Amino acid sequence: MMDRLREGVNSLAVKIILGIIILSFIFAGVGSYLVGGGANSAATVGNTEIGRGEFEQAYQNERNRMQSQLGDYFSAMLGDPAYVASFRQSVLDRMVNDVLIEQHAEKLGLRVSDDQVRQLMLDMPQFQSNGQFDSEIYQAALRRAGFTPDSFAEYLRRDLVRNQLLSGVQGSEFSLEGEVELQTALVGQTRDIRKVVLSLEDFAQDVELTDEEISDYYQQNAQRYTRPEQFVVSYLELDAQVMRNSIDVSDQEIADYYEQNIDKYSSDEQRSISHILVQDEAAADEILAELNGGADFAALAEEKSEDFGSSEEGGSLGWIERGVMDPAFEDAAFDLTAEGDISGVVKSDFGFHIIKLDALKDSEAKPLEEVTAEIKQELIDQQAIDEFYNLQSDLERISFEFPDSLDDAAQAVGVDVVTTDFISQADAPEVLLNPAVMQAILSPEVKEDGLNSEVIEVAPEHVIVVRVEDMRDEMVLPLEEVKEQVEVQLARVKGEQAAAEVAQTVLEALQAGNTSALAENGLTFGDVETIDRRSPIANTVFAMTKPEADQMTYAKASEMNGDLAIVELAAVNVDMNPQIGEQVAYQLIQTNAQQDLQGLIEILRDEISIEYYINE
Repeated sequence: MMDRLREGVNSLAVKIILGIIILSFIFAGVGSYLVGGGANSAATVGNTEIGRGEFEQAYQNERNRMQSQLGDYFSAMLGDPAYVASFRQSVLDRMVNDVLIEQHAEKLGLRVSDDQVRQLMLDMPQFQSNGQFDSEIYQAALRRAGFTPDSFAEYLRRDLVRNQLLSGVQGSEFSLEGEVELQTALVGQTRDIRKVVLSLEDFAQDVELTDEEISDYYQQNAQRYTRPEQFVVSYLELDAQVMRNSIDVSDQEIADYYEQNIDKYSSDEQRSISHILVQDEAAADEILAELNGGADFAALAEEKSEDFGSSEEGGSLGWIERGVMDPAFEDAAFDLTAEGDISGVVKSDFGFHIIKLDALKDSEAKPLEEVTAEIKQELIDQQAIDEFYNLQSDLERISFEFPDSLDDAAQAVGVDVVTTDFISQADAPEVLLNPAVMQAILSPEVKEDGLNSEVIEVAPEHVIVVRVEDMRDEMVLPLEEVKEQVEVQLARVKGEQAAAEVAQTVLEALQAGNTSALAENGLTFGDVETIDRRSPIANTVFAMTKPEADQMTYAKASEMNGDLAIVELAAVNVDMNPQIGEQVAYQLIQTNAQQDLQGLIEILRDEISIEYYINE
């Protein structure tokens, strides 16, 4: 078992999963995740504390992830305090489970070597350029995430140890040949059927309705024929995107902008740098003395540098530019003026460096032809935004000064007033369905007093002013207006009832062995068809008893469009597809492994004292 646990960390699948997890953490602010929050705790697991700040960061990361996936739906869910409390609790529960697994792995004596951590870093695609480890990318990523090399290595070590345990639990699971065969037979099973379909539309056409039936149905279903509150709405829109379409930029304007902003289109000065990194200042002084005595920089870097990513390359970090490296490191690197120059000992957050300048690249401007399209779009965007905000200011002022009409504001900003027919919240134009706009329409000042609304932002650089010109209350429409609609709906109801009665009568006759009921009702079975579990009527068909010999079985089902069907089951087919078998075996193992892991966590939760504090 221990061998399997230790070997699990070296599997390709684990490395891929770790890479994905680590990438998301690096760029989502995992630095604070490691160093913890404030003095308060969110939870304690045995003797291990989960800091409140650590929890809040994890909660925010998960909230952002859900927001990006679900959008407005998730925002609406966050309006429910009970859901937010449950969501926060689930995040903390996962953090507690991780700590439990780490503690259990430590108890089992699971370990990860320095070489394993080092190799994982070298193999992580997040730190690679053209398939090779790039120390520049590595250090920049660590700096953005708030890591030092040591703290990041420790984070990886903890994660690898935890995944040894997970891999061991999951890797020790298996599936029996018999259960795979049984599940494969069930999943791959198909059934041969014939069916006769009773069209509700056909039955509805044969229905004869009386005035009394129509009136009664109308009275009983008055809510169906209620017209909602409706408004006639006038509105003015200002949209910077629309303004962009009418702006033209001359070649001279583009050329002038290029000359005035030449630095923007010039590459930064770049330097090819090598370094030797150690954690002890005295060791750095000794290395510097060796270099001053004529020692080879690349050889010393390979032998003594503690930055394993660059040491194998003679300390080379490749090309760097300002704003990427640690400030102290960067200042020292850019103070070197000639190729081959070596700095003194430089202290940074990563340790003590000795830096060598390998090569220089001067700043170089892109030709105008290469950036013309970019400059043109930038000028158009800027002019559109400037015009937008100028007109927005006029719109706000005039629509307020003349609150009883939008005509003056429309003339001032050069936009036509749009007026709708009678609309409701269900069929309003998309721009009026914006929650803030609809709230303004329903406000007393706009809805009842007939005043212009305030200027409402519906999107960046996109605003609207609305007013209600007319309105009519919710009311039940008179029967005369909706009689045709009532007749159609009532005919369908009665047709469905008639179809159900016929279907039941025929079904009972067939189950009793009487096939003449089909002809008596003008029905015939269609051709044999084979269906699998994806069929719309699969739930009914796969619940039917397997026929024996020539004894067919029958059932009643509903089609996707609501039509009724009488189904005759002729045969059950078993397809032992090898591909399906492989998928079933994998799914069984994954399901069993998940159950094993959940069982382990439940045992650990029972054995170890856990305290929650997030509700305090």
